[in-house]
Formats: sequence, structure tokens, C-alpha cells
Amino acid sequence: MMTHVANLLSFNTPETLWLCLFPVTYLIHIAEEHWGGDGFSEHLLKTRGVKLKKRDFFLMTGLGWLGMVVLTAFALKLEFPQLLLVMFGTAFLANGLSHTATGVLKAKYNPGLVTAILLWIPQGAITLARLAGEMSRGRFLTGMFIGLVFQVIASVLSAVGGKVSQPGGDGGVLSGETL
Repeated sequence: MMTHVANLLSFNTPETLWLCLFPVTYLIHIAEEHWGGDGFSEHLLKTRGVKLKKRDFFLMTGLGWLGMVVLTAFALKLEFPQLLLVMFGTAFLANGLSHTATGVLKAKYNPGLVTAILLWIPQGAITLARLAGEMSRGRFLTGMFIGLVFQVIASVLSAVGGKVSQPGGDGGVLSGETL
């Protein structure tokens, strides 16, 4: 008789508590992205030529955090915490792997790398492994797809930064001089 990996990872943590850990680790990750190395905004400018004002970085990440908190409240109220856990787990794992791959390929620290390795990869992987056997395959894969979409949107928003600014503008995707 085969034991499913989810049974081996039974951490007996109530879903509500586990779900609430995601916005908490998000704040820790954002703090590292801001204060780690030269900071994420400066890192984007140096590595990709993208001008993302610190104000815009905080606005985007703050809205992201608020969105996570609101989604968490809805998921608990409307009773879909497992689906949201898969969505968050996938997004965090993808982001963590992206930070790690960038660090390895460039053999250099990037803001967010430490929390990606120590928090987000384990948190995402454990979440997905734990829920893989507890949800229908379709629901699980839907949650993963939505989580990847979250990650892609976050990556695109940070990647476009000042590249969408008007000629002569000082950049910043949310600066009022863009789009």
C-alpha cells in the first residue's frame, strides 16, 4: 500500500493559520527586496534598465499585500481556503525559484533571494505537496494556473516599470506620467 506524499507532510497546522502565514512572509520578502543589496528598484535599473520608483514599488507591493489579505478573508468566509493555498503556494514557489535561478545564473545576490530560498520555496512546496492529495485534480491544477498568472502579472508589472513612461518622463509605472 502506497502512502501519498500529502500524508507524509501532515503538519497539523490549521488551514487558517497556514493561509495567514502567506501575507506575513510576503511582508518579510518585500522588506528584503527593499533593503537587500541596493534594493529591488536599483537592482531593476542596473540589470534591466527599468526605472521603478521606490514609491511605485511600495504602492504595487502594498496593493499586492492588501489583495492577499482581502482574498484570505474571502477564502475563509466563502470556504475555499485550500484553493487559495494552492494559488499562493504556486505563486510563492515560482517567485522563489525565479529569484534562485537568477542568483545562480548570475552568481550574484538579488534582492529577495534569501527569503525566497529560506521561506518561499519551502512554504510553496510544502503547501502544494500537502494539498495535492486532498483536492480534486482539476481544482488543484486550476489553483496552480491562477497562482502562475499572479506571478506572471507581478513579474510583468515590475519589468515594465519605467519602460512604459512617456519620452522625457522620469519613469515609474504608477507615476501618473505613464499609461
